Amino acid sequence: MPEPQIDQSTGVWSRIARRIRVPLGFVFAAFYLWRAKPTWICLAIGTVLAAMGIFVRAVASGHVDKNRVLTVSGPYAHVRNPLYLGSIIIGIGFAIAARDLWVVITILLLFLVIYLPVIRSEEAFLRGQFQEYDAYAQRVPSLLPHTLLFRQMTNGFSRELYLRHREYNSLLGAAAVVAALVVKILWSRG
Repeated sequence: MPEPQIDQSTGVWSRIARRIRVPLGFVFAAFYLWRAKPTWICLAIGTVLAAMGIFVRAVASGHVDKNRVLTVSGPYAHVRNPLYLGSIIIGIGFAIAARDLWVVITILLLFLVIYLPVIRSEEAFLRGQFQEYDAYAQRVPSLLPHTLLFRQMTNGFSRELYLRHREYNSLLGAAAVVAALVVKILWSRG
């Protein structure tokens, strides 16, 4: 699917952040695995949190029909950016699993420098694309939902949309990180 055209008012950095966020994620993954000092208990807690974030992302991707309609159902009825909320929850989970201050600082920095500008540019695009976006934005918070009731968030979920958006890659990536952390724990004990 082609990338949405970003309003020039969102700035150059937003466009750069949008382009570098995925490659930067791979660089961060190497840094993360190098710095991580997992224990079984921190890995277990972090994995449970990351799984919750993966669930939020999966449900969100099964509702959104990107750039065609303004999605206001499922998790989008409770938070405007459920995909990013899911990513934040995944990040918190993996920060706990890593047990490293530099990992935490880097995750916070990446969120502030990369994801906040991307969120702003996407919202500017949606505002220009859908005239009802302003009213929606006044009703629904950006990142912290009013409810975490999963049943309300999953109503209307589309498996086809989930697969079209290839959201299963989040699950595969998270599983790879957990597997690498397990190997790291076993390697350090061996």
